[in-house]
Amino acid sequence: MEEEQQTIINHHPNISNDILTLTKPLRCIVKLGGAAITCKNEIEKINEENLGIVSSHLRQAMMVSSSTSEKVPGMDWSKRSGVSEISTAVDDFGDQSLLDSSNFIIVHGAGSFGHFQASKSGVHKGGLHLPLVKAGFVATRISVTSLNLEIVRALAREGIPSIGMSPFACGWSTCQRNIAAADTSQVAKAIDSGFVPVLHGDAVLDDLQGCTILSGDVIIRHLAELLKPEYVVFLTDVLGVYDRPPTDSNAVLLREIAVDEDGNWSIVKPALENMNNQVKITVAAHDTTGGMVTKISEAAMIAKLGIDVYIVKAATNHSFRALNGEIRGDIPDDWFGTVIRSSRQNQGSS
Repeated sequence: MEEEQQTIINHHPNISNDILTLTKPLRCIVKLGGAAITCKNEIEKINEENLGIVSSHLRQAMMVSSSTSEKVPGMDWSKRSGVSEISTAVDDFGDQSLLDSSNFIIVHGAGSFGHFQASKSGVHKGGLHLPLVKAGFVATRISVTSLNLEIVRALAREGIPSIGMSPFACGWSTCQRNIAAADTSQVAKAIDSGFVPVLHGDAVLDDLQGCTILSGDVIIRHLAELLKPEYVVFLTDVLGVYDRPPTDSNAVLLREIAVDEDGNWSIVKPALENMNNQVKITVAAHDTTGGMVTKISEAAMIAKLGIDVYIVKAATNHSFRALNGEIRGDIPDDWFGTVIRSSRQNQGSS
């Protein structure tokens, strides 16, 4: 979808911009890209292998005080997961301590869930008075919330105390596609209570056009502004940001991008000739949130806050190292991904 159709953050007068305080500093906000955890060209199909690996990586990254190979009891006690007797699942816990995971937030995209419904009905363009748009709004939310449940269950099976939180249900809304209301107090309360909030891109109400699609990337930027995580990780279906579509045989992986105070960004690594900072991006026809265009824009705004952003391929050793906080300072030669950081930090480390 065209860039002008993406939802962006604007400090609307009705937004509460109170700084939320956590009892424990937020370590990381993770974006599970829709293309990485679903089969994006097959409607409503999850990439089970990738989701399983990512869930395991997250569990290991959260286990700051114990062995990364240690398993913790699962928390999905529903019949579909193969639990025949709930009492058996309860007995697995005993005196075992839970995962120390209260310093992560997870936000996921929709991938093949929701995007098709939204684009076919025009939910992102508004017009709730139209029967097709209203029906599409309902269908989109059914789809994205069903994906949210499956992701929460996958995380819970790894012992991660995850709690699904839908932006629409939590009172997030927009005005001309800019965030107008975003109650993040429940997110902060969940973190302080030892849970991992799992939010997602969602269909939301819009004060002027009736409704729109709120991107998970935009949600992450808003949460980063308020909660100041140590770093942010975007898990995608490609190694990182390229100077052109990665399907192009001449595409070059951009290892490090620096963002200035005014929001302009420049490529630090590698040094490319004739590079004018214009990255050619393609967006799938059914993607109503701007795809990689939105991702780079939101990542740059987060980097301006002094928070490093890592864009890296999901379910790889590179993504695990990013989640684990290993890629700080200079980028290791054997790590493949894109780091977007403030030019101030870049100057300080040089």
